[in-house]
Amino acid sequence: MNRTRRIAPLPHAEYLKALGSSAPDPQKPPSNALGLLARHPELAKAFLAFNKYLLVDSTLSKHTRELVILRVAWRRECRYEWAQHLLIARRAGITDEEIDLVRTGAPTPLNRAVDELETDSRLSDATYQMLGADLDDQQLLDLVFTVGTYGALATAFNTFEVELDPGILDENFNSQT
Repeated sequence: MNRTRRIAPLPHAEYLKALGSSAPDPQKPPSNALGLLARHPELAKAFLAFNKYLLVDSTLSKHTRELVILRVAWRRECRYEWAQHLLIARRAGITDEEIDLVRTGAPTPLNRAVDELETDSRLSDATYQMLGADLDDQQLLDLVFTVGTYGALATAFNTFEVELDPGILDENFNSQT
């Protein structure tokens, strides 16, 4: 099979230099995602500023945000995104039972929202009303932008075959049905 070459991530020291002030703390472990993004520093800098908002300043709770990202990663079959966000989700207090609900596509309001946004690029009236009972307008906007952003990241990670970072486990991600 003749495969097209994928874009390899820059090594840690090189991506820190390429990203400049947008780079994470140099003491943080290497990241293949950042190494990939650093191949296009202007794109990386713009994206990382926006993504920082979603990860740090979003009006969504960390719990809600991580359940949404995990569902996107699962649906998009994005091993890298799944493995990274399992760690973050657990730090946010997400339980194994909640992770199983994401994996199985249980009809939770958040799973339903992600599934509709991924499939139809919109929320049904019923799902919108269900979410609106618990989320305000800003949270609804943040939810939609989180789904879209992590869908785009999953597309990039899958396209460029970004490998897991050293020491990161995907917890049997390949066994999805």
